[in-house]
Amino acid sequence: MQNDRPIPAGDYLCFDYGSKRIGVAIGNSLIGTARPMKVVDNHSGTPDWQSIDQCMEEWTPKALVVGIPLTAEGEKQDMTHHASGFARRLKKRYDVPVFDADERFSSIEAQQELQKMRARGQRGKTQHADVDKLAAALILEHWFSEHL
Repeated sequence: MQNDRPIPAGDYLCFDYGSKRIGVAIGNSLIGTARPMKVVDNHSGTPDWQSIDQCMEEWTPKALVVGIPLTAEGEKQDMTHHASGFARRLKKRYDVPVFDADERFSSIEAQQELQKMRARGQRGKTQHADVDKLAAALILEHWFSEHL
């Protein structure tokens, strides 16, 4: 869903699309950092649009980034099409640029980071939602590092 519009400066929302949950992170392109925010339910391909609408109203992001899952070799898979469809729906629903991001290994990286935090005593038991939110933040930070 890469668009030809220039990359605007300011706050961005990033989505780590999953069949049951969509991790959401907020980040700022001026400083290139992101933080996990929340998880939005996804039921049979229908996201909780009310929850996403609330994020859009609260943060008024300059753009959106959607993690697109690919195989380890960079090939498309079933979830690639679902995430791309979600990106297209975001583009139709909101008047902001929507960018694709390669999300390979983001969930694994998020799980490893959460395990390190737990080992240091910085957090308790990890939930699936924790991984999804952190993966969205990591996707956005990687995207910033590649595009800004």
